[in-house]
Amino acid sequence: MNTIKVLIVASANKGQLSPIVLSQALSLPHQEIMVSYFGIHGKGISGYLSNIRKIKKYIRDEDPDIIHAHYSFSGYVAQLAAGGKPVVVSLMGSDLVNNGIYRFLASFFCRYLWDRTIVKSEWMATRAGCRRAVVIPNGVDLNRFVPMNNRLALKKKLGLSTDRKHIFFFADPVRRSKNFELAQKAMKQLSGEDIELVVRHDILHGNMPELINAADAVLLTSRWEGSPNIVKEAMACNCPVVATDVGDIAWLFGKETGYYLAGPDPEDLAHKIQGAIKSRVKPGSVNGRDRIIELGLDAGSIAKRIIAEYRSLLVSDKYLKNQ
Repeated sequence: MNTIKVLIVASANKGQLSPIVLSQALSLPHQEIMVSYFGIHGKGISGYLSNIRKIKKYIRDEDPDIIHAHYSFSGYVAQLAAGGKPVVVSLMGSDLVNNGIYRFLASFFCRYLWDRTIVKSEWMATRAGCRRAVVIPNGVDLNRFVPMNNRLALKKKLGLSTDRKHIFFFADPVRRSKNFELAQKAMKQLSGEDIELVVRHDILHGNMPELINAADAVLLTSRWEGSPNIVKEAMACNCPVVATDVGDIAWLFGKETGYYLAGPDPEDLAHKIQGAIKSRVKPGSVNGRDRIIELGLDAGSIAKRIIAEYRSLLVSDKYLKNQ
């Protein structure tokens, strides 16, 4: 079986590629996939377009078999630079939220230009309006995201009171999509109890397992999502989650104990946060990890699905005719 050379194209405006992109690339087995990276520097349409010449040169020098871009803007410049190479694009959710030109562009490229478009949920596939879109959520590294039994020790390590319950909000409060105001309103409903909202964002991904395991519950109040990684990571750690019904979260939760869907209502969220805290106290009552395994959302299983798309593309008529 020949090794496939894959060029990953994604934004590096924060100094490096996002942990989500890197984690997926690193999950691809080296005996089947040889990965290289091109990090895009430059914001806005003009900033992205300024990278086309550099990407073209990189493609000429490295001669990858497939270009895999992440997020729509990276997908546009990858397509313009590809020079006949197959292009796979992963859309993450935000690419398809708004109506207007950005959604139109993503849908147009999906229908007519990109060879494969990977979306993270059925909701995203519907929003894309593209029958060719393939639903493959991001996977979870089950070797890193594991349940830890030393929760009190973790709280002390993180400077958290062992006498209080801690609800973690893993997002930038400034981002409108994360709806932090709703989280604050829900917590006000619980103001008379020993419960604290802990906000964390821009965290080193390597620190996430300990933070999740220290939490009494994870709270997600987003207005929209694709297939949120934090929910899957929390489930892999058997940490309860309370979330608004967005993206594929209802499917992820299934009927598992400790995982609560809520409406965009502070009282409903507060009530379910209380339920999540109670479920955390009962040993063995929360087992989201088995649900992740059941759904095939471990990083290894997702890697196999991505590789299958690569190989299918490379033997397609379109690609063979260009050889």
